[in-house]
Amino acid sequence: MNQTVDPAEARALLKWLVEAGADEALGDAPIDRFAVAAEPARVETAAPVPRARTPEPLPQRKSEPLPQRAPASFAVPARAGGSAEIAARCTTLGELRSAVEAFDGCALKVTAKTTVFADGHPDASVMLIGEAPGRDEDLQGLPFVGRSGQLLDRMLNSIGLDRASSAYITNVIFWRPPGNRPPTPEEAAICAPFLLRHIELKQPKVLLLLGGTPVKHVLNVEEGITKIRGRWGRIVVSGVEIPALPTFHPAYLLRQPGAKRQAWQDLLSLKLKLRELV
Repeated sequence: MNQTVDPAEARALLKWLVEAGADEALGDAPIDRFAVAAEPARVETAAPVPRARTPEPLPQRKSEPLPQRAPASFAVPARAGGSAEIAARCTTLGELRSAVEAFDGCALKVTAKTTVFADGHPDASVMLIGEAPGRDEDLQGLPFVGRSGQLLDRMLNSIGLDRASSAYITNVIFWRPPGNRPPTPEEAAICAPFLLRHIELKQPKVLLLLGGTPVKHVLNVEEGITKIRGRWGRIVVSGVEIPALPTFHPAYLLRQPGAKRQAWQDLLSLKLKLRELV
């Protein structure tokens, strides 16, 4: 049965594969390698075709853990205000969602169209945390549904994960900042108790932190994402230690496609960690 392939999607997938290092083309018909090897060698009179350049191996990431200023706990900022008390009263993810949707203590809610709480499977072993909703997310009320979300889905699929059955996705901030600007420290502080309670109630085996904002507010690390990506950190929530891996935000990968190779290394590290823990 013929299946129509969207040219734009096909080009995007091919570009992702090439940038990830998969630069060998395969034909539709199988090749009998034994038969090819048995053929007599032929003398070539024309100039030989140059061989494709083999990609240089990427440098290995350092094995030492990520240095953290406060790795033993996820502290709620003193300026969080009433969100800390509200979050503490929630005993299920459903209650927490309702509490966030009803919360009026963050000014971002005034300009946002919707509250973007989470998406994915509530029992998934891996929990992904991004920065804040963008335009598409604000319109649909779901995290990572725009171009960066489509790339994130392909990244998850590449290691056998998907948001419908094996991934759970949220953000540090639940409302879109105007113009997609980064959230301010005050906005992040207000949402921090909800994020902490979110992790406590979700109880993931592993956290994947997408970009510098969640790394800063979850792991309390100030170093840039290009320096610390791929190095495992940890937090302790309700006495349970949860490993956390920083990696690039998909939006960054769309702007800097050459970094996809490093992101692929991080995905493989995540896949290995899940095998160890699950």
